[in-house]
Amino acid sequence: MDRIIGVIGGSGVYDIAGLEGAMWQAVDTPFGAPSDDLLSGTLNGVKMVFLPRHGRGHVHTPTTVPYRANICAMKAMGVTDLVAVSAVGSLKEAYAPGDFLIVDQYIDRTFAREKSFFGPGLVGHVPFAHPTCARLSAACAAAARTTGTAVHEGGTYVAMEGPQFSTLAESRLYRSWGADVIGMTGMPEAKLAREAELCYACVAMITDYDCWHPEHDAVDVAQVVATAMANADKARALVAALPGLLAEPAQDCEAGCGHALDSAIMTAPAKRDPELMAKLAPVMGRVL
Repeated sequence: MDRIIGVIGGSGVYDIAGLEGAMWQAVDTPFGAPSDDLLSGTLNGVKMVFLPRHGRGHVHTPTTVPYRANICAMKAMGVTDLVAVSAVGSLKEAYAPGDFLIVDQYIDRTFAREKSFFGPGLVGHVPFAHPTCARLSAACAAAARTTGTAVHEGGTYVAMEGPQFSTLAESRLYRSWGADVIGMTGMPEAKLAREAELCYACVAMITDYDCWHPEHDAVDVAQVVATAMANADKARALVAALPGLLAEPAQDCEAGCGHALDSAIMTAPAKRDPELMAKLAPVMGRVL
């Protein structure tokens, strides 16, 4: 099976020099339209698919991002390896604005989003102790190092609902939990990617120190945008390096990402909702 790399990120991430046959196309899903059209093309012999998480022009809030449609669209495009590039705040002194962190754990504090493809009539529970793919994360770390930026491997991402930034009390609480970075879009994206049996990795680009740091002002949009723009070139370089690290044909992931649904479905076959099963076919057709 050919490897297809998917990238979900900000507006600057998909402007990759050398992307051959680049084409924007609309993708319809049973969960509605994704955040935007998807850009597909070939880079160094590897097919890639890009999706602006908030839509071009940043039209979706962290809560209104159509996460299920986004993951379903990526699955429909044949993506095997999905890389999320996300702006985050740092909760630790050692992780400075401009650094990259390769996420390997999450704390989900979101509460107003659809977090699963499953529902009444088809109940399922996927394993999620290790929410990212170690193999893909290692490739992302190697790609990040080619950009010359500081790279931290492994860290916990607190996903907050937003769109407001944290209160000082919240920021201090998350630090007391041992979390490393905080953002608004990591969940339910990672959960849905697991249900779709996609290898998933998250590259967190640090833009600020949240509001806990006594020597830095409270977070504001201008600060976040300025640092994110400064990181844009590094983000593009990271993405451009991925095909060289993931050029071999796709095989079964050692972590079992591609078989997350093997024993996930609880609903007895006779009790499964045919309409929901048809809706989930593009995501879970392998087991349905």
